[in-house]
Amino acid sequence: MGFHLFKREAKLNSILEKVTKVIDPIITELLVSYTNQRGGELVTYQISTGGKRIRPTIAILSCKLLGGKLEDVIYGAAGLEILHNYSLIVDDIIDHSILRRGRPTTWYKFGKAIAECIAVDYAAAIFQAANRCKNPSLISEIYARTMKNIVDGEILDLLFEQAGREDEPYILQNRFYEIDDEDYIEMISKKTASLFQACCEVGAICANATPQQLEALRNYGFYIGLAFQIRDDMLDIFGEEKVFGKKVGKDIVERKLGNIVLLYTLKELPLGKKEDFLKILRKMEINEEDVKRALRLIGETSASQKSYELGRKFVEMAKAQLNDMPNNKYKDMLERIADFIMEREK
Repeated sequence: MGFHLFKREAKLNSILEKVTKVIDPIITELLVSYTNQRGGELVTYQISTGGKRIRPTIAILSCKLLGGKLEDVIYGAAGLEILHNYSLIVDDIIDHSILRRGRPTTWYKFGKAIAECIAVDYAAAIFQAANRCKNPSLISEIYARTMKNIVDGEILDLLFEQAGREDEPYILQNRFYEIDDEDYIEMISKKTASLFQACCEVGAICANATPQQLEALRNYGFYIGLAFQIRDDMLDIFGEEKVFGKKVGKDIVERKLGNIVLLYTLKELPLGKKEDFLKILRKMEINEEDVKRALRLIGETSASQKSYELGRKFVEMAKAQLNDMPNNKYKDMLERIADFIMEREK
């Protein structure tokens, strides 16, 4: 693994493709170990559906930025991508999602019971990855903390839903009917940003970072994670389904008020239209006409522009964390990834 994986002038897509070629065999190795042929075929489906591999790329670049070697971080990076996909399997079950990356979700293809079994395999493989890292106990602790943060964020996201899940007493008793910016940032900090932060942390630790370098990279990961979720929120409302790979407007259908575009819309709409918008989000069943009505109301506000500006603010905050880092091609690439996060279409 000592070859030159990255060139300074390489396009970002080329960098992500190279990481995919290097990381996917490691991911497969971890997932299929201790499974029989049937199990191996099941556990590799989720990974085979694609994905940009942006999280392991960030881990590898963070390590290389500080002079670390690819072989030092490769298993840690693979574990992070498995962790990410583990959370997606569970998330898709919770949200009843039938499409991800343009293909059937794991539960929709195999059924919920089998998907839940597959998820356990992913959880086990995460800690196998940690055992093959430098500082395995520390990496394991980061994985555990990150998984628990993601769960906390997922629970908040569920509690921000404005209706539905009538058979789930905890959600019915603890639902948030008023959500402010702080609530939203807390939710996405845990559900999304914590994993990006962990990617940078694992990369830095594998490169023997100083405490100052570790903190700066953790902050970089945290801010790009916030921006990533904001962009996802925007794509859910405004993206093209064929490009995005998921059903557009799904957060409206699922009555998710934990979407920055919807929160900004509510802030701007006059009282009567605000009540109309909330009535849609609180309906037991939302149809196509409801979605179109909600989109028209969103279009009457500057919610899209404000969401984009907030995401860009976090991107710039992330890039500022790299100011005192070594001036090399890996720093350039991390800056390019930060910019890419708010410009991507899927």
